[in-house]
Amino acid sequence: MLGLLLLQVLASCLWLGHSEVVNSFDSCPQFFYDGIPPNDALNPNNPARICQRFNNSYHYATLYDRDRRIPVYSAYKYEPGDAKRPHTWWFVEPQLIGKNNLREMERESVLIGQHHFTLDEIKKSQAVLDDYKTLKDLDRGHLNPNSQQCSRESKTATFTLTNIVPQDSSLNNGQWNKYECKTMPKKTQGCTTTYVITGAVPGNTFVSDNRVNRPSHIWSAACCMLDKKPPKAWGAIAENDKNQVEELSLGELEERLTKLYGGTVTLFNNACPRE
Repeated sequence: MLGLLLLQVLASCLWLGHSEVVNSFDSCPQFFYDGIPPNDALNPNNPARICQRFNNSYHYATLYDRDRRIPVYSAYKYEPGDAKRPHTWWFVEPQLIGKNNLREMERESVLIGQHHFTLDEIKKSQAVLDDYKTLKDLDRGHLNPNSQQCSRESKTATFTLTNIVPQDSSLNNGQWNKYECKTMPKKTQGCTTTYVITGAVPGNTFVSDNRVNRPSHIWSAACCMLDKKPPKAWGAIAENDKNQVEELSLGELEERLTKLYGGTVTLFNNACPRE
């Protein structure tokens, strides 16, 4: 009986060793300031913590909501570069399908054609390409945008549906794009390292036959390390049906999210200033 128990424990450990969808972000703490992710106030009922892996490297971290089929947030380092925008392939996360040894994001067609998964198996706990094909006035909105990554590999890794939410088209192409591409470069001047967490507040409506949640708000927070100076931090939030972005202090953003999520939200270690 003891021998059987030991075998079961060993089998469990071996399985865990193959997966990058884990109970914590221990495999990729480098994307969080001081290695500490946001507190549990953001956690959905059925979460998946994904160390986003492409071409044998980690590129960012995502907390994913399996039930609503959208990311809660993606955490990454702000490292824009001159690499060209990658191909337009979109990936899904095979580790959300069930027990398998596939550790990296992959295209639906490859999972179906080469690894013999069915589309229904892929769709069970994540969004798929069909969910975004017929949306009206909504875009595939990146939480971690490719424009804030330096290498072609890191840019490519942002094109996974576990990093995407249905985002208002005017906002995605308007004021949110302005915040990503113009405001962030200004605010990060002089920063040695900038940690970013960008998220989506779940809304009350769904798209694609009630499969994918349409967030009520998009938000982002940054904590910037300065050479020989204390860190500085800031935040931004937008309603997902208006082309307006409100810039806030980190403390103001956390207060706003506390009301929206219904629990006290802490995004960064206390070393990041709230004012």
